[in-house]
Amino acid sequence: MRWRQFLTPVHSFDPAEAKEFMRAKTAGALTLLDVRQPEEYASAHLPGAKLVPLPELSGRLAELDPDRPTIVYCAVGGRSRIAAQILAGKGFAEVYNLSGGIKAWEGQTAAGGEELGLSLFSGTESAEETLIAAYGLEEGLRDFYQTVAPTVKDDRARRLFETLAAIEIKHQERILGEYATLVGTPVGREEFNRRRLAPAMEGGLTTEEYLARQRPDVENPLEVAALAMAIEAQAMDLYQRAADRAASPASREMLARIARDEQSHLEHLGALFKVLQ
Repeated sequence: MRWRQFLTPVHSFDPAEAKEFMRAKTAGALTLLDVRQPEEYASAHLPGAKLVPLPELSGRLAELDPDRPTIVYCAVGGRSRIAAQILAGKGFAEVYNLSGGIKAWEGQTAAGGEELGLSLFSGTESAEETLIAAYGLEEGLRDFYQTVAPTVKDDRARRLFETLAAIEIKHQERILGEYATLVGTPVGREEFNRRRLAPAMEGGLTTEEYLARQRPDVENPLEVAALAMAIEAQAMDLYQRAADRAASPASREMLARIARDEQSHLEHLGALFKVLQ
């Protein structure tokens, strides 16, 4: 009987098929399962992916939702095929193996270990506290864009930084609206600014860490857009990881909703990147 799971057929997606499938889902509506080792995950992983190394999978099945569509990936597709067969053999309803693995993936990835940025979210926040934390991260990113913009000589790149800063203000306004709905009364930016989380930006990294990782030419609009996409991918990753461990259902849903927003922002930036090319 123990061999049945390895004989269970599973469907494979190539990267293009996986992206199309993921576009039809929102963050939190499917499981991205990374079955590599922690050091591989820290180097690069798909935004929002949960790490369960293949040797640990059988003992950690309870951490996964068998009713949620699951895309499994590894480096090139070998370990993930075995993992997908294990899940299918254990009754997971909809499992897909990413053929070619992350090495075949063309798109934004996140970096850092499973705990990166989670010091900003204890897991016990209320939905209101979650929104205050998210607002602080948006403020950090807005401040970064506004600080860099005056130093840029290229007109297109400078205007792009200014546009990105204005977009973050709109994101903050959305969060303020969500908060007002929750507490039943309007609230000003001053209150949120007093509780701002620093020095991290979206995704849980500092400004210096993002610049060190990406090393962008801030005079090049394409590289500015690529930097913004990398930040949004990292943010989506952080919010989804935080949602996965949130104790409060309301906070979990709020974090998942913010992750979905970041997914949408990333798609819009991807369209902008194509225009700039």
